[in-house]
Parts: sequence; structure tokens; C-alpha cells
Amino acid sequence: MLPITLPHRLILIRHGETDWNREGRLQGGQDIPLNDLGRRQAAEAADKLRNLVSDFATLDYICSPMHRSRETMDILRAELALAPGAYRLDDRLKELTFGSWEGFTWRDIRKAERKQAQLRERDKWSFVPPGGESYAMLSQRVKPVLEELTRETVIVSHGGVARAILALVGAVPPQKASLVEIWQGKILTVTGNQADWV
Repeated sequence: MLPITLPHRLILIRHGETDWNREGRLQGGQDIPLNDLGRRQAAEAADKLRNLVSDFATLDYICSPMHRSRETMDILRAELALAPGAYRLDDRLKELTFGSWEGFTWRDIRKAERKQAQLRERDKWSFVPPGGESYAMLSQRVKPVLEELTRETVIVSHGGVARAILALVGAVPPQKASLVEIWQGKILTVTGNQADWV
């Protein structure tokens, strides 16, 4: 896979915490709202963005249509006194789907579907959960979004999407990308093939 060269800096923000995040449940395609900590994390991300960019009103803003991402974007924009709703939603930025595993914890999965869980541990990038999608599939969904960027952009999305982007730009090899911890309430900037936490 040849890395994508981004013409401008990309600012990635993972949605704030949900109750399912706190409980370690696989959310994937489930539309779970932020909890109180998640809302505080969204506000903290706004503070970090304010310190990172002098004219944040000129940035392009794109968001996953999932509730937890939209709520994060809405809080972020309110904190920055930006027009509410003046951002684009893109279905391609939805989280990696886990199919029939959604709602369960990894502990549940390892207990109920031991063999499948072991297969995933061997190759997280290519493994497809029952009725779900792999990181490799997700990266093909996300790739056109990156190719369409024309200026410095803020994307509010999900951990899986951020991992796919890191692999697509060549910041980390695909097999390692699936293991990268993507923090909530922090900002990940991508310039060329370099990624840094803020």
C-alpha cells in the first residue's frame, strides 16, 4: 500500500468517552452518546485546538455522522464560538463495525468465541469479525476522504478510523496501526507521514 501524501496538516480528534467506552464494550456501529467525562474531553479538545491553530475558523471541519462524534464536534465548536452545524458529515468516517460482537467486552468475546478471538490477535488488521469489517476494509472506506482534502482539516471521528488514517499516510505500518492507542480528549496531528499527539 503506497502512502497517501496529504497536502495540508490533518487534525484528528476522537470522540469523547461514552459509557460503553468506560465499560470496555465494543461500540462499532452502535450509536452510543457521550457521558459527562466525554463532554469534558470534547471541551478539552477545543482548548487544545485553540492553542494549536491561530485561525481555527478557517479550517475545514468534517465529522462522522455517529451521535458520539457529532456531540463531540458540537461541543468543540460551541467552545470555540464557531457556527453550530457548519461542518460536513461523512458516512465514510463511521467507526469500524464489529458485527455480532458489538455490545460485548473483549473478555466476553475471548470466553464465548475463543478461536475467533485468537485469530484476531494474530492479525488485527485483516481479521473480519462475524458480520463486521476489518481495518483493511475500513481503510479502503476512509482513503477517498483523505484524497479529497484540499486544506487544513479537523476530522472528528473514531479510534478505528484514526488507526486506518495512520496506516494510509504511512505514519505506521498497517499491522502496527491496529495496535495504536487513540486517546479521547487529545488531538492527533498528521503532517506528511508524521503523527504527533497534542
